[in-house]
Amino acid sequence: MWLYDSSVGKKVVMSVTGIALILFLTFHACMNIVAVFSADAYNSVCEFLGSNWYAVAGTLVLAFLVVLHFVYAFILTLENRKARGNNRYAVTSRPDKVEWASQNMFVLGLIVILGLCLHLYNFWANMMLAELTGNAGACGIDPTDGAAFIAQTFGNPVYAIIYIVWLVALWFHLSHGFWSAFQTLGINGKTWFNRWKTIGCIYVTVVIALFIIVVLRFALCGGAC
Repeated sequence: MWLYDSSVGKKVVMSVTGIALILFLTFHACMNIVAVFSADAYNSVCEFLGSNWYAVAGTLVLAFLVVLHFVYAFILTLENRKARGNNRYAVTSRPDKVEWASQNMFVLGLIVILGLCLHLYNFWANMMLAELTGNAGACGIDPTDGAAFIAQTFGNPVYAIIYIVWLVALWFHLSHGFWSAFQTLGINGKTWFNRWKTIGCIYVTVVIALFIIVVLRFALCGGAC
């Protein structure tokens, strides 16, 4: 099948899954920013999603997309290294007009995956998984009390710093991946190439900024602001 047998097919899968994940992050950022204004409103959203069948189904689909995206990224990286052979050691400087993020997408992706694992440990395991298994979350917090988990996690300065570093890496990864996905899918031309780069940079910056605002708000104020 060309989606697996050809490098173009693999890039198409990477692009489609990447766009889907960006859309999910947009929803997640809009959901999280609610906690800045109202803990009760945020908890209502968490309770609505909770462990309902549609939330569980959505989580499984999301997990599939993440795994598919990472596996294809790994395969493409290996193929590119094999194609370049010893030539990959010939140039040590970054070529002109080649973004730093473009040359380090796989490393950035690894950082994103490690951050995702930490995020699942801090939130998903204590909320949806705890609710599904009928257990309480960390420190006996109710699994639907998402605001309490946010305050507890980001109230720890170590976690706050780790999350900000993770989000910065995510920004670099997404800012390149956004316009690259449209380029791969052919929704691009000479006129729109720079436009997609600008649109992507602004869009991704807003999404990541929403996440960072939540981290900083609870890191600096806890649940008291």
